[in-house]
This record gives sequence, structure tokens and C-alpha cells, in this order.
Amino acid sequence: MFCYQCEQTAGGKGCTKIGVCGKDEDIQSMQDILLFGAKGISSYAYHARELGQKDEQVDAFIHEALFSTLTNVDFDLERYLELVLKAGEINLRVMEMLNNAHTSTFGNPSPVNVPRGTKAGPGIIITGHDLLDLYELLKQTEGKGINVYTHGEMLPAHGYPELRKFKHLVGNYGTAWQNQKKEFDQFSGAILVTTNCIMIPEDSYKDRLFTCGIAGTSGVKHIKGRDFSEVIKKALSQPALEENPQGTFSTGFHYTAVLGLAEKIVEAVKAGKIRHFFFIGGCDGAKPGRNYYTELAEKVPDDCVILTAACGKYRLNGKDYGDIDGIPRLIDNGQCNDCYSTVKIALALAEAFDCDVNDLPLSLVVSWYEQKAVAILLTLLHLGIKNIKLGPSLPAFISPNVLNVLVDKFNISPIGNVDEDLAEMLS
Repeated sequence: MFCYQCEQTAGGKGCTKIGVCGKDEDIQSMQDILLFGAKGISSYAYHARELGQKDEQVDAFIHEALFSTLTNVDFDLERYLELVLKAGEINLRVMEMLNNAHTSTFGNPSPVNVPRGTKAGPGIIITGHDLLDLYELLKQTEGKGINVYTHGEMLPAHGYPELRKFKHLVGNYGTAWQNQKKEFDQFSGAILVTTNCIMIPEDSYKDRLFTCGIAGTSGVKHIKGRDFSEVIKKALSQPALEENPQGTFSTGFHYTAVLGLAEKIVEAVKAGKIRHFFFIGGCDGAKPGRNYYTELAEKVPDDCVILTAACGKYRLNGKDYGDIDGIPRLIDNGQCNDCYSTVKIALALAEAFDCDVNDLPLSLVVSWYEQKAVAILLTLLHLGIKNIKLGPSLPAFISPNVLNVLVDKFNISPIGNVDEDLAEMLS
């Protein structure tokens, strides 16, 4: 680590005051957490701004957070912990802002079963997070004989009534972002990538792939101004897709839809028909060990309900979990930012049972991969939610002392053996 005050290696020859002259690893760890959290907050603020929503308080915090990561600003660990938890508070605020931007533009989502696979005819896949990009693509492809398919984090778009009204939004193709190379190679149509979560494309489909918004990669056409005419032209020039149905995915369980079942859910819990709630989801990736989430969901008892959100849903949503007295056992709240719905549901259940969230029969098993997952985790900590299990491994940027602080205050723990973890959570 470099010390910018004495211009030597921190703790090395010529620098004997690490922690005063240079940053110690705990301060560095807190600054990394804060920086990643600020990046996650910024992603949600970007989407909201595209839909005409902004918040001065959110913008001011980003300035404060970034300034606080400069060298020689602050070496107070407790103050950094306050800032990190404030990042969680601000992320809750920005997720609410983005939720309001989405619902005011596209309506409140409602549950829907989305066809998987392909239909006969020309097609376009759209992947990423930006619903406005999808809306503009649907408007521009209407009446052109092109079928539009969601992929990855775009799956929850099917729940929004203003998007669902386009009849050529025909279904979902593929699964999570890390499977793009295989899935895009097998899709003969055009591909549009919005925002982040893009894999460096293979040559086999590189000429059919387009980026827009914040996304981009070398050698790929980038669309500006949401003019998708070139994407449309490419889709019409490619070999037509064949009819290949592959079942359905369920999605669209916005908190407004779930809270409509609140009385029924409370009655089922009081009657002993629902024993426990699990949140199993978050950001997905390709690292070994993520099959833990699939195995956990499969072993959750039949008298339990599973909430999920973000691309981690693809680890478990390929199975039909059935229902409990008409209440679905798998409830997909949506994209990563739609963890706001999960929070609203948890708070509503706590209110209904007149208890703290930590006293609910609720366990959170979170997968993390990138900055938005960090921001969401900080939101849960800001709300005082404890006993979160995190995996597939703990972030490398969390130092041992900072981890001890999180364990002491919030009882965060890494995922372990599925059977042992499940028994512990159910007890």
C-alpha cells in the first residue's frame, strides 16, 4: 500500500506510522465497502434519472462518499461504519425512487407465467436492466413481425402492464448473464445489451450483438439515442427462429401484489400451514459453490415459502414449487433493485405480527457478485436485519477486523453445508 503523505510504501522503510501516515487495512476495507456501495447506488440512480426521477439527497451522498475515500481524509473506523450504514439508508431511498419511476411509467407489476424458449419467426433478445430501453424497442418493432425475448435481469419486465400489452413481447430466452456466450451463440436473431452484465462476445454472434446506454464492448455496434433501426434490420436479415417451447418462469410478484395476499399469508402462518420464509437470491456468477442456492431451495420443506430477486433467481426458478392454499411457494420479486419489494414485504409482515423483522420466521441467504449486491446488503444492515448468510464466499475486501464488527453487530455468517444451515435456520 502506498502512503501519499510520506510518498513511501506504507509501513515500509521511511514510513513507520501506518494508520496515521498511511491507511491500515481496516480503513482501506471500509473505504472499499463504501466505494462499492456508492457504485451500486449510482446504478439505480442512473436508471431512475433516465425515467425523469432524481433526488438531491442521493446525489449529495455520492459526493460525500467519494470524497470520504480520498487519502488522508479520515482514519476513524467508527465514523466509516456510520457512513457505510448511511450508504444502506441512501440505497433504500434510491431503490424506492426507482420503484416509483418504474411503476408510474409502466404500472404496478402483477404475477405472470412467462413462456420460455422461442417462437417461429425473426427475433431479438434484450438483456440487462433498463426497462425504458425495452419499452422503446417494443414500440419500434411493433407490427414488423419480430418477436422480442427478455434475457437475464430483463425477465421481470413481463410483470409490468404497459410492457405486457405488446403482444410481440413473447417470452424469455435463456437464463442468467454469465450464460450469455452459450445462449447467445444458439440464438439466430439480433441481441441488444442494456446497462451492465455483458460478457465479452464470441465471434460467432458478435456481428449480431448491439449495446446501448452504459454498456459497451470493443468491436460491437453501440446504439445512441435509442434508435434501434439497425437492431431491427439485423433481426430481419437473420435466419428465422424455430418453435421451441421450454416451459415457463413465474415473475411479477411486486410488493403490492404480495401484500394483496397479506391477510391470507398471516392466516396461513397462524394456522401452521406456513412454517418459515426464506429469501434466496441476489447477484449470480460462475464461481463454483453457487449450486448451494439451488440445493438449498430444493431442500426447503414444503410448508415454507421462498422469496427471490435478481439474477440469482435462475439458480432455483426452473422448478415448480407448488403453492400453499393458493399462495405460491416461489415468489419472484424481480430485478436486483426490486429487493425493495422484499424489504417492504418483510416490514409489512413484521407489522402484521407486531414484532421486529428479526423475530419473523424469515431467513435471508444472499448471493453477492458485484456492487449492487453490496449496496443491497448495506440496506439490510441499515435496517438492523441480522443473521444474514452470505456467499458463495465472503468479499475479499472485508478485512478480518471489519468482518468481526459485522459479526458482532449483525451476526453475518458465510454459507456452509446446506443441511446444517437449513436445520439452523428452521430452528
